[in-house]
Amino acid sequence: MNIEGSFAYGYLKGENGVHRLVRVSPYNAQGKRMTSFASVFATPLIDDSIEVNIEPARVSWDTFRSGGAGGQNVNKVESGVRLRYQYKDPYTGEEEEILIENTETRDQPKNRENAMRNLRSILYEKELQHRMEEQAKVEAGKKKIEWGSQIRSYVFDDRRVKDHRTQYQTSDVGGVMDGKIDGFIKAYLMEFSGSEQ
Repeated sequence: MNIEGSFAYGYLKGENGVHRLVRVSPYNAQGKRMTSFASVFATPLIDDSIEVNIEPARVSWDTFRSGGAGGQNVNKVESGVRLRYQYKDPYTGEEEEILIENTETRDQPKNRENAMRNLRSILYEKELQHRMEEQAKVEAGKKKIEWGSQIRSYVFDDRRVKDHRTQYQTSDVGGVMDGKIDGFIKAYLMEFSGSEQ
């Protein structure tokens, strides 16, 4: 399901984990208590549009003569271009120089254009890599569906819903099943908002 709204992921990431439901099943003729597990995994929706921002102040150009065969013009005109971009990682602050040389054509403006296209591709790839690493961190937080790994228990006949991480609980089982989970979200955020999830 897709949930939209301000800070939706921030509020709901605390629901990640295994939820244990205990109730007398209407499908069990002996009226025995049955236990079910559901694994919840909230993940942020990543916007596919990656905007590449090239800061002109960080770009410098050199020109040089293209070597090799190709007629009289090749060694006389400085058609080769070397682009240097002082890249600063927006997430880590680390700096590196990206160096791109282009001698594809005998036309310097076209070579500049090609070098800028290459730079845009490199910056796009860096942002894509960052997003994939962030997604991998989120994926690593998935819990196995097994006894002892549950974050919350919903026990119908005891009229109790308890979060095992924060110890927050309520007797309003029906309300919780209808979506009244604000108390659980608040307790989780109050306790874990400073830690990296």
